[in-house]
Amino acid sequence: ATVVAAASPPVGPAKPVPGAVDGKAAIELTQKYACTACHGNDKKIVGPGFREIASKYAGRPDGVGYLAGKIKAGGSGVWGTVAMPPNKKVSDKDLKKIISWILAQK
Repeated sequence: ATVVAAASPPVGPAKPVPGAVDGKAAIELTQKYACTACHGNDKKIVGPGFREIASKYAGRPDGVGYLAGKIKAGGSGVWGTVAMPPNKKVSDKDLKKIISWILAQK
């Protein structure tokens, strides 16, 4: 018996998903607020990489709120002894975009 593969329908451009994270905008915000001075996407620079953060907190129900508090207040001890300085300049709206994008990196 001969197996014939069905033709696949043409694939068009991806449609935006309501509530989806705009990766380009989030990356620009991580640069604007100097997150990328210490955090790489796939690797640790001074602090953990964004994917490592996502792996640790993506399943946490309060992940966005928890990370927002850590970013605003700064701190140390979770990822090592090097302290992360507080970032009080980032707006709550931008912070939510950044954290949502980070958690989507998993």
